[in-house]
Amino acid sequence: MVAILINGCGEILEKRTLKLGHGLDVSHSVHIAMVKMGEDLEKLSGGKMTLEIYPSQQLGTERQCLELLQIGSLDMTKVSVGVLENFAPKMKVLGLPFLFRDREHSFKVLDGPIGQKLLSDGEKYWLKGLGYYDAGSRSFYTKSNPVNTPEDLAGLKIRVMESVTAMDMVNKLGGAPTPISWGELYTSLQQGVVDGAENNPPSFYLSRHYEVCKFYSLDEHTVLPDVLIAGTHLWEKLNEQERVWLKEAVKNSVIYQRKLWMKAEKEALDAVQEAGVKIIRPDKTLFLEKTKDIFNQYKEDETMYSLIKDIQAIK
Repeated sequence: MVAILINGCGEILEKRTLKLGHGLDVSHSVHIAMVKMGEDLEKLSGGKMTLEIYPSQQLGTERQCLELLQIGSLDMTKVSVGVLENFAPKMKVLGLPFLFRDREHSFKVLDGPIGQKLLSDGEKYWLKGLGYYDAGSRSFYTKSNPVNTPEDLAGLKIRVMESVTAMDMVNKLGGAPTPISWGELYTSLQQGVVDGAENNPPSFYLSRHYEVCKFYSLDEHTVLPDVLIAGTHLWEKLNEQERVWLKEAVKNSVIYQRKLWMKAEKEALDAVQEAGVKIIRPDKTLFLEKTKDIFNQYKEDETMYSLIKDIQAIK
């Protein structure tokens, strides 16, 4: 949205307000970092650019927000790579289980040429990636029984995002993947529609899913970042200076969020434990062995398989 302002001397100034919608709670590190992004954007632009943030699925699910971006009805959003792969297919490489050795490896990939190229690949689908927020590692949490080995997932209905990669992974581990939107998951767990789910510690805690699920198994099967995205409809409207301001505000926001994340992760694990959740630290190699065939499925796809090898080769 562009408002035309007239100052005391009659000079015409443009003020642009960007609308950003996402599905997270206002206490989440990503939302807090977005608030900082808005403050920085206003400061950098001297008040010519401002950010309006609509959290907690006010404007729809992650998929719906992406669709709004594509038609130009929303300017920016944050989505998990797991959802984004349905719109920008190459992104699914980041959702492969046990792709990254550790957090440092993931940041080297995301902030380097591979990650930046993946951000730009969405442009042909009217989605321009701006940066990656840290979303830690995803692990399983369940209602009735602990998950110590993949065999403990046998027959369990596990909520996953609308992601072929995530569904494939849960299938390989013996579970029954069940796509359900994030906003409906608490009730679905309560009512027994699903037996468990998988996510990172802050999401497990802030969603209050720990009230229903008393077992959290830290197998850390995927390191799935959140992606900050602008619609190409917005990007094409911005002049060069506005793009510089926005990119600078995004960069500061990403650095800030990653610092917040480390603290939030520890606080979340401490809090759910205090609330009676049993934290399990299983042998991750058991889960890795069960899922490694997923990589071989991409051997026929030269582009994807080459991408996997390039990511694994980064030291």
